[in-house]
Amino acid sequence: MRSFLQSITDRVSTRKGAWVTLSIWLAVMLLLTFFAPTAQEYQVSSIETIPDDAPSSIAQDKVDAYFDDSDGVPAMLVFQADDEQMEQAELVSFLETMKQENIDGLHNMVPLADIPPQATAQFFSKDKSTVLIPMTFDSSLENAAIKNSLDDIYSLAEEEEDMTLEITGPAAIGADTIELFSRADIVLMMSTVAIILVLLIVIYRSPFLSLIPLLAAGFVFVVVNQVLGLMGIAGFTLGQQSFSIMTILLFAAIIDYSLFVFSRYREELKEYENKYEAMKQAMRGTGIPLFYSGGTVLAAMLMLLFAVFVEYQNFAPVFGTAIVFVLIAVLTLVPALFALFGRRSFWPRVPHVGDKRVKQSSFWSKVGRFVTQKPVMSVASIGVFLLLSTTNVFNLEYEFNTMKSFPEDMPSREGYEQLEETFAPGELAPTTVLLEAGETVTEADRQAVMDELTEQSLVSDVRIQNMTDDQEVISYQMTFEMNPYSSETMDALEEMMLDADGILQSSNVQGELYFAGETAKSVDDRSLNNRDLIVIVILETVLIFGMLIFLTRSFKLPLYMMGTILVSFVAALGLGSFLSDLFFGIDTISNRVPLYAFVFLVALGIDYNIMLVSRFMEEREKYPVKEAVEKAVANTGGVISSAGIILAATFSVLMTQPIQLLFVFGFIVAVGILIDTFLVRGVLLPGLLVLFEKDKN
Repeated sequence: MRSFLQSITDRVSTRKGAWVTLSIWLAVMLLLTFFAPTAQEYQVSSIETIPDDAPSSIAQDKVDAYFDDSDGVPAMLVFQADDEQMEQAELVSFLETMKQENIDGLHNMVPLADIPPQATAQFFSKDKSTVLIPMTFDSSLENAAIKNSLDDIYSLAEEEEDMTLEITGPAAIGADTIELFSRADIVLMMSTVAIILVLLIVIYRSPFLSLIPLLAAGFVFVVVNQVLGLMGIAGFTLGQQSFSIMTILLFAAIIDYSLFVFSRYREELKEYENKYEAMKQAMRGTGIPLFYSGGTVLAAMLMLLFAVFVEYQNFAPVFGTAIVFVLIAVLTLVPALFALFGRRSFWPRVPHVGDKRVKQSSFWSKVGRFVTQKPVMSVASIGVFLLLSTTNVFNLEYEFNTMKSFPEDMPSREGYEQLEETFAPGELAPTTVLLEAGETVTEADRQAVMDELTEQSLVSDVRIQNMTDDQEVISYQMTFEMNPYSSETMDALEEMMLDADGILQSSNVQGELYFAGETAKSVDDRSLNNRDLIVIVILETVLIFGMLIFLTRSFKLPLYMMGTILVSFVAALGLGSFLSDLFFGIDTISNRVPLYAFVFLVALGIDYNIMLVSRFMEEREKYPVKEAVEKAVANTGGVISSAGIILAATFSVLMTQPIQLLFVFGFIVAVGILIDTFLVRGVLLPGLLVLFEKDKN
């Protein structure tokens, strides 16, 4: 592999090779731009995360199969009286107007005018100020079409003087999400480019050095965007959230790796007059570490294919495609661009032959000397900080209500919160319990099952919702006392699901019970996410550890590298969540965050360890361990700390996104990268090398 990579980078580093490389990239980019669609044409606002074989999915499929009126994308009309109480006659009049307008895709709606007066009470809040009217849209309707239909309903409501309307539920959330991300993607791209450009100029004070990595990133982004579009033609579904995170990953990785090339190139320009020869030597020193760094990131992303969640599986090809082209670019396009610009890349601080490689007075030279002189103190102090940070992991509280992740002024969230204020918590999302008996269920048996369900923990009300004509399948609506997304409610339902046979046995009824609805989905979500977290952590740790053994030809070095990065991840999760609460008032996080953070922190954080250890191994061929560590820290410290700052700032751009999940994820990853950059790579890992590595005889 070393000789193969060297043959590629040697050719790219010649004058002819650099121009040919640039021409190929330009030609590929133009061809894809003209003949391939963009990824945006195949984006969807959300991807159903629960797999088809999950208990809640099976239950919902059965409900839809037995009862046609339950099929479709649900939405809820939330009417609020401008005066004290809502008048039913006025409401019936508005619903009739809606019906006459033939709203596109509207599947069905509660016929309030045809329901007996005593049955309409369930749709009104206790104080009669708010009314909830369920409806469903055709399941084949796209979110964009649903949004147009919802806008038509809102237009009708604007003509009403005595009431206001908000629409919530899955259909409204999907429609609102489209508008959110249409603005967010533009903000994300502009913010990413701006913050990278500013930081590069501030840190390196060179306009060319700032533009070259961004130019390379632009090439790669266009190519990846069009390739994802081609994948869309082939039937691949691209989630908007996947694309947003991929954009950050692409820019972060290409800038990071470009800085490693630039740093080594600057060193070699102090040894070689010819700029192409200097680049050839620079890539011989960085080619293998860059390949393995990119390889670990690629492996980490592809491991997501082993997840059960469809959302996680969707990440793998999107992120994997981005990293493949980033890796190709960093071994071809980036060195070609730097070689063509030559010493002008560094203007006004141009390196010359004979300049000192690293100043002894530099910050990282001092850090390297301190760590080698006092390794025990260095390791102990950083170790204590990391361990203290990890303790907050035990205080993490997870939020399963996705609505709470959206902006407070989003219409569907406003409608949902209006329901929270006026209706009992459990009525926000009742659970559907389906009894599939296989024979006629008598009235006494139906009542017995209903009584047994009512006696279950935290259940406040159970009523018969639907029944097949042969009376062999009964659908119950079960309402809990507490919020349907709370951990207590989820625990109660999970216990019920596990004891379904016992419930029927106590009722003396033969058959099967199935549980569908938001709480049932949350139970599956929690269970499957915990499974995916364990599986992905184990797979990625083992795979990356194996790759590090192959790179270092050692067993001990990968132990230090993986051990420190795993501790760093847990510390980042604990400290990041603590600071999220302290600074932003976010006291709960999505249960997706730990897995997201693990994949990115381990994959990207290990890059810095690879760069440090690769330089240590190189210096160890000529110097004793202590001196090799000191030189490795001094030579890599500047570029790694710069790359870490830029990488952390790039991920913090996710904090501009309107989704709280992305906000918290971006913040925690930024905190973790800074921990990796300055504490783990700068102090902890060098200290361990000094303590446990021995000089060669």
